[in-house]
Amino acid sequence: MMRVDAKVVMLGKESVGKTSLVERYVHQRFLVGPYQNTIGAAFVAKSIQVGDKVVTLGIWDTAGSERYEAMSRIYYRGARAAIVCYDLTDSSSFQRARFWVKELQNCEEHCQIYLCGTKVDLVDADRSIRQIDRHDAQDFADEIGAQLFETSSKSGNNVDELFHRVADDYNSSSFQYMSEDSGAVDLGQKKDSYFYSCCHGN
Repeated sequence: MMRVDAKVVMLGKESVGKTSLVERYVHQRFLVGPYQNTIGAAFVAKSIQVGDKVVTLGIWDTAGSERYEAMSRIYYRGARAAIVCYDLTDSSSFQRARFWVKELQNCEEHCQIYLCGTKVDLVDADRSIRQIDRHDAQDFADEIGAQLFETSSKSGNNVDELFHRVADDYNSSSFQYMSEDSGAVDLGQKKDSYFYSCCHGN
């Protein structure tokens, strides 16, 4: 069976829920309590069977703080997929998402972008706290050729669907892929385990 290794980068303002999204997808859990902000980036890999191939998503969860901006550029270099996250209850996070989209368009023209609104459980419980209208987000997604997802790491709503879409797209003709025989990096040995950068905060 052919193996496909896909580099995926998580981008977005700090505290939008990037780490929670990865935790929910990889470990099917939601950690209650304050996270210590990611410093640098954390890496995790998970494999999915798509048709007759096994797609291994190598996911880089980057720091959202602006002071780590230059470092984030190192991690998204060469990525074929980027999940750009924003908090549905924080309008400034959507402006930050626009910044990362522009960065990717300028630096990684072959990177497929996925827009991800997080914390949909909060706006489902109280619609008055929604600050980013779904139609506006959809218009932006259409403008940049991205797919839009609204997710909840707490409930798991739409999380698997997001990452499975990335894997499906990676397996399709819209991506160039490499088989194991052609020298692709073997991420399989790292499946389901975190590999931290030297300066990652636990």
